[in-house]
Amino acid sequence: MTIRRVLFLVVAVLAAAFLLIQFIPYGRAHDNPPVISEPNWDSPQTREVAQRACFDCHSNETVWPWYSNIAPVSWLVQRDTDEGRLKINFSEWGQGNEGEEAEELSESVMDGEMPMSAYLITHPEARLSDAERVALAGGLAAIGSPSGRDKSEHDD
Repeated sequence: MTIRRVLFLVVAVLAAAFLLIQFIPYGRAHDNPPVISEPNWDSPQTREVAQRACFDCHSNETVWPWYSNIAPVSWLVQRDTDEGRLKINFSEWGQGNEGEEAEELSESVMDGEMPMSAYLITHPEARLSDAERVALAGGLAAIGSPSGRDKSEHDD
């Protein structure tokens, strides 16, 4: 067999595999449940930066880009969004352990772990300047503090 035929077969098998994985249903449940409640943000600026850098994975206001419909990328996007919403969901505030999670997220933002590097590749608008990083971390710590939690629980 010539190299050209082997290469053709490899490409044909990869193309067939790519087409077949498109029929796997996971990764296309692009739902955005209703927003139930949000934290008592310390400022509109904190919410704006959080919306730009965090909401796609940590809220029910996810923007699903075109590539989130194409496997296997769709699997990664769905998994990251599902895990992010489980960890902390700014659209369902007051339903669980958000205070502790907000403080942990604040530390992750300060350490540069959030937003995740892989997310920043396709979402350059989520890159934070040093000032934005400090402000967002402070705002998340504020909504995660006991006084911040009390305010959000009693706002009605």
